[in-house]
Amino acid sequence: MSNSRQSVSRRSLLIAGGAAASVVAAPDESRALARGTVRPTDTAGDDAAWRTKIDVHHHVTAPAWVDWAEREGLLRRQELLWWARWDVDSALDVMDRAGIATAVLHPTMQDRYRTPAQAKEGLTVVFQALTDLTHEHPGRFAFLCPALLDHPEVTTWALRRAFDDLGAVGVSVKANYNGVYLGDPSYDRFLAELDERSGVLFTHPLDLPGRPPGVPTVAGIPNFMCDFALDTTRAAVNLIRTRTLDRYPRLSVVLPHAGGFLPHIATRIDAFGGFCVPPIDAARVRDYLHRFYYDTAGPLSPACTLVATAGADRILYGTDWPAASVDIITGFTGPAVEADHAFTDHQRRGIYRDNALRLVPALKRACDTT
Repeated sequence: MSNSRQSVSRRSLLIAGGAAASVVAAPDESRALARGTVRPTDTAGDDAAWRTKIDVHHHVTAPAWVDWAEREGLLRRQELLWWARWDVDSALDVMDRAGIATAVLHPTMQDRYRTPAQAKEGLTVVFQALTDLTHEHPGRFAFLCPALLDHPEVTTWALRRAFDDLGAVGVSVKANYNGVYLGDPSYDRFLAELDERSGVLFTHPLDLPGRPPGVPTVAGIPNFMCDFALDTTRAAVNLIRTRTLDRYPRLSVVLPHAGGFLPHIATRIDAFGGFCVPPIDAARVRDYLHRFYYDTAGPLSPACTLVATAGADRILYGTDWPAASVDIITGFTGPAVEADHAFTDHQRRGIYRDNALRLVPALKRACDTT
């Protein structure tokens, strides 16, 4: 194969993270192994010793839910993109390669319901699939309750069901719903319910409001490249502007992809926060930057920026599987933590495991069985 064809193939794998990538190791496995990002073959008899990481950013589109959604006319299986073609064997394989003990599952595609009744039925299918996974693979999976902020009554029911009966460890929520971002007063009931539970909210971006789903804002540039980071940043700034964490002090918020652009524009918010309504003062910006949590999925922006902005104890290990291929996880995300001189060994242990256990005590029940 020519060098140009190799380059195209490599680039396509990194961007698409397709199904084939789920069972392929990093191109230079010996180099990745030296970094500690690929499971060494001589530890096959000691899985527990090798698997130590907690992945807080693992997407799941449960096959049982796909079956149900297709019957309901909510999707067509043949049109699903790679990130919605999840299966447990590929997931466990990638987890083993990356040294992941437990993955926190974020249910995807939960914004397609037409009615509250359909949403409740769909969530019932999701919850059954997730609890089956945790029982069939003890210690390997924990899960988040998906919040449907456009169906508030269903969300209240889902929180009670997921936390009180099924053992969910947190909540997944989009950065915005129909252009209304987290922090907006219309979500206060939901946030108050989470605050009562000292809940952990994992937010996630999608296409920017006002754009058709999947249509690039800039031709030739996939929306996940830039728009997703902006979606997260908008949500974070709005949470700061509306003093959400002051109003709900027991609530914790995890920003994916190292906080989007937030760490990089912190000084800009300091300088121009007075133009917001109500104004954001610099002290509040600095306070909130140290109150958010950030995951490494994406891959991680320069660690020195994030450590200086938030502190290493606010960083959590996340992979973004299967949106991110195994090649990205072992070749980029892992080395971003493992080889970056901004982190000490103690800080790496925190990022890989200890920070997540401190933030989400319910994870201890799952991890104790690994």
